Amino acid sequence: MATNPREKQALLAELAALVERLTPGDGIHPTAIEHVSLLRAARPAEPLRVLYKPALCVIAQGSKQVILGDEVYPYDASHHLIVSVDLPVIGQVTRATPRAPYLCFQLDLDPVEIADLVLKAGPPPPPSQRGLARGLFLGETSPVLLDAVLRLVRLLETPEDIPALAPLATREILYRLLKGEHGWRLAQIASANSQAQRIARAIGWLKTHFAEPLRIEDVAREVHMSTSSLHHHFKAVTAMSPLQYQKQLRLQEARRLLLSDDVDVATAGFRVGYESPSQFNREYRRLFGTPPGQDLRRLRGQPATQLAS
Repeated sequence: MATNPREKQALLAELAALVERLTPGDGIHPTAIEHVSLLRAARPAEPLRVLYKPALCVIAQGSKQVILGDEVYPYDASHHLIVSVDLPVIGQVTRATPRAPYLCFQLDLDPVEIADLVLKAGPPPPPSQRGLARGLFLGETSPVLLDAVLRLVRLLETPEDIPALAPLATREILYRLLKGEHGWRLAQIASANSQAQRIARAIGWLKTHFAEPLRIEDVAREVHMSTSSLHHHFKAVTAMSPLQYQKQLRLQEARRLLLSDDVDVATAGFRVGYESPSQFNREYRRLFGTPPGQDLRRLRGQPATQLAS
């Protein structure tokens, strides 16, 4: 097993070569392994507002930054990103060239699988801090984690081995994360009836009902929390209030509708819950920087290689 910087660089070099070979062009590439995607970009990207789902992102080459609220999380091959709940963020590839493109491995995370592993392998090391943690964080990419990731990606070149070996490699990756410095953060989300689990359920409720008027009492009742506790813990995990979260969901869905469903601005705003076109235009401009129509023309003029992760 790799234990020194030179060996770690060798692992990264092999991972980068594999990802580059398996990605024919820029963009997000789903793979034959369920929940695994490979990402590539030949140049730095514009900041992009997206909804991140629970996932592990390991960069093999290049760098990126993710912005959650006022917090900036820059990372590269020395650190990986973990998202434990669905979060509206701004993502931006910051270092990439045609000769040395941004290359990234992404594994979607399943809280049920994590909870099962916690039960069988034991709880992760206790945290040095108390309370809920952000649903997005960085961790140092260790050689043992890289080795597990690399073995999973290698299977893409021997597809006949995927059904038998991919679940084992995936489970080892989760095990390494749980046993690492920030394993307790993942365990919080996977722990039944924990405050973090309740916030995850509140996020799920908001995603399903984002177009409806928000009554925080309804959300609190749904997840068995008081309204004050919900506000406090929701902001601890997401860096925003439930209302701010709902607003971002609405506006990102409206943007998707404008791009993919060929609807007009008023219809998009109405579908995501806005009764006032002027309010929709005002809040859309505040979030994305330009009015909906102008933003749509700009987006349609961009290459379709912006990365969501």
